[in-house]
Amino acid sequence: MYNASFSKMNVRKRLIAIFLSFLLVTAILTIRLFWIQVVQADDLYQKAWEQWNRSIPARSPRGSIYDRNGRLLAGSCTVETVVAIPAQIENPQETATLLSEVLEEDPARLKELLTRSRAAVYLKRKVDKDVAQKVRDLKLPGITFTTEGKRFYPQGTLASQLLGFVGMDQGWSGLEIMYEEELRGKEGHLYFPSDNRNRPIPHEVRRFVPPRDGKDLYLTIDDTIQYIVERELERALNEYGAKQAIALGVDPFTGEVLTVCSKPDFDPAQYSKYDSRYWKLTPFTGTFEPGSTFKLATLMAAVEEGIYNENERFYCSGSLEVAGTKIGCWTSSRGGHGSIDYLEAVLGSCNPAFMVLGQRLGKEKLFSYYKTFGFGARTGIDYPGEGSGIIFEPSQVGPLELATSSFGQGISVTPLQQVMAYAAIANGGYLMKPYVVKEIKDHEGNVVVKNEPKAVRQMISTETSRKIAGIMEKVVSSGSGINAYIEGFRVAGKTGTAQKVGPGGGYLHGGLILSFVGFAPMEKPQIILFIAVDGATRGSQWGSQICAPIFHRIMKDVLNYMGVQPGEDTVLPEGGVIEVPDLIDLTLDEAGQILDNKGLLLKTIGEGARIVDQTPKGGGRVPIHSRIIVYLDRKVLPTGKVVVPDLKGMTMEEAREILQWLGLGLNEEGSGTVVEQYPKSGTEMSPGREVSVVFRRTGSGGP
Repeated sequence: MYNASFSKMNVRKRLIAIFLSFLLVTAILTIRLFWIQVVQADDLYQKAWEQWNRSIPARSPRGSIYDRNGRLLAGSCTVETVVAIPAQIENPQETATLLSEVLEEDPARLKELLTRSRAAVYLKRKVDKDVAQKVRDLKLPGITFTTEGKRFYPQGTLASQLLGFVGMDQGWSGLEIMYEEELRGKEGHLYFPSDNRNRPIPHEVRRFVPPRDGKDLYLTIDDTIQYIVERELERALNEYGAKQAIALGVDPFTGEVLTVCSKPDFDPAQYSKYDSRYWKLTPFTGTFEPGSTFKLATLMAAVEEGIYNENERFYCSGSLEVAGTKIGCWTSSRGGHGSIDYLEAVLGSCNPAFMVLGQRLGKEKLFSYYKTFGFGARTGIDYPGEGSGIIFEPSQVGPLELATSSFGQGISVTPLQQVMAYAAIANGGYLMKPYVVKEIKDHEGNVVVKNEPKAVRQMISTETSRKIAGIMEKVVSSGSGINAYIEGFRVAGKTGTAQKVGPGGGYLHGGLILSFVGFAPMEKPQIILFIAVDGATRGSQWGSQICAPIFHRIMKDVLNYMGVQPGEDTVLPEGGVIEVPDLIDLTLDEAGQILDNKGLLLKTIGEGARIVDQTPKGGGRVPIHSRIIVYLDRKVLPTGKVVVPDLKGMTMEEAREILQWLGLGLNEEGSGTVVEQYPKSGTEMSPGREVSVVFRRTGSGGP
């Protein structure tokens, strides 16, 4: 009886223990399950989601680039990219065949992409809207889309070398690469759930995290001024058969770059179709021997040191011997300038006179000034690949180097260095730091970076700057820069003609870089402008004949655009009416020397060593800046009839003036500069007949 009771009690206790144990385990599991399913649910789901999901980048639209007035220069639009998820492709061959027709891609290449062991692959990036829709209409498993930004340039080639261009994923040149971090924005993602074999997980949805737009750049460039400059440089390429033409314009008081250009250029939307040489922004990156424009640097040092006396007499025999080497003046073929004062030496750009100034300054002092003016060092402009040039150390300078450097030979500078140094003449003596980005704004329009004018140092006194500005004004009113004169404005400038250095270090025969630098108006300069033409093959090889007229046309239009009203006029000899010199039997070089400070321009017809005839004839009187047509071949001379000249590159006013001299009429079509004419140049016509001419606003050089 006892054993039976004990046995039942024991069983009961065991059952209770088992039940309690089971209840405890159940409670623990329930609590744990509650903890996992409720408390930690979101966190665990997020971790699982991260393991399941694969992502495809959704690239942000790049920030836009605007000119100083808010006009769009570079923008981005959102386009779609076709993406494949290989594990979800049911029939790679069929899918590749169907897509190849829409995407215009090789089916074999598409099949290879569709069978890769990857979570996702790009099939074709940045497709047009209609192409994306055609792909959608196919409703192919495993084919999806992501978004990307596509760059566009609404003004075509305008400022292309400054802006640069964008590759498939990032900027590759110009401001596009310089400000890549600011422009590119923040990448988004398209997430799609899949298992470890990239198969889709049921009941899970895709998630799209949109990208964040990049920041916008607001430049110091003015697109209207840029257009004026590019138009005239394009004309220069056509008219003078030049290899390259460059321009750089800066506000002398702030250092803001208002225009910068090199022609030929390229279309940044199709950059791969152009020679990579056209991508370079030569005014910032290129170096060259400056020639006569560099005489302003020597003049600044001489005036600052008080060793320049414009009334001092100097005799130029056409050359000066230094350390056993005879160094010539550009007037050596006619026996030099003769007896002149130092003001006339500057106006006539006399090499020996500047060599004497250099000797008086001495190498230590002169080259110290060159470095103070910023030569031999980068300006720090916000643009990639800036050149630095080469200026001798005093220990490297002997008598010969001192002499040649004083008039701009044997050294190298950048156009930017020259413009910034000479801007000090216009602004009272201060070397300003140049910049091209005025502001950077975020996608909400808030200014995050703002550049302000910065004076690096005062390099010359205000008194020196005013004195040199006055000399430069005389260069334009009565010296070699007279073809830069603008009626109603006081203009300051300096011409330059420099030899090009060949690969072996020697000077190239006939290889010249012609230049002009100047500013206007004198009372309150609005812009300092540098022009250079490299390798002109037509016309007289003088800066006064090629670059000064380009400066004249650009500056005249720019001042008008800026609303600068004509003020105190510069008095020209005989009221601006010039007597035409007799140029017959002269070479083009000799004719250029004679016309250097006359205010007349040469237009050549034919090819030959010497001028055989001219129109108008010597002794005639014409307005300043008139063109003198010179014939270099008797075969093109008028013989009872009139030989039609080559009008390509001329404005309507210039073409009409030349045809009137020849007794021909003008039948014009369009506006801009001449791109076509009928009859063609060299055709003989009877006086009184018309030449049909097509004018057009030209773009850039081609690929």
